Amino acid sequence: MFITSAYAQAPGAAGGTDILVSLLPFVFIFIILYFMIIRPQQRRMKQHQEMITNLRRGDTVVTSGGLIGKITKVGEDNEISVEIADGVRVRIIKSTVSEVRAKGEPADAS
Repeated sequence: MFITSAYAQAPGAAGGTDILVSLLPFVFIFIILYFMIIRPQQRRMKQHQEMITNLRRGDTVVTSGGLIGKITKVGEDNEISVEIADGVRVRIIKSTVSEVRAKGEPADAS
């Protein structure tokens, strides 16, 4: 009553276009994800790395934890010293700096 006859497909009739048509939506989805998510994230990471390499003494920075302070010393071992209040200095990792609010004095030639 509700059962219909199933017919077998002839061998070789499927061809390669059937596979291509079924994979095409996945290719479009990947392309859209690349341009909307992956590429902007890579650009942001590049800008953040550039900002970290350009940190100088006297810059006012905001850390990812929310501390605002002025850089007093830039170390070679990926650490900086930040003064968050008069006489209060903390050492933080450069990668935790999320924003540079004001640029400080230029680096010394010596």
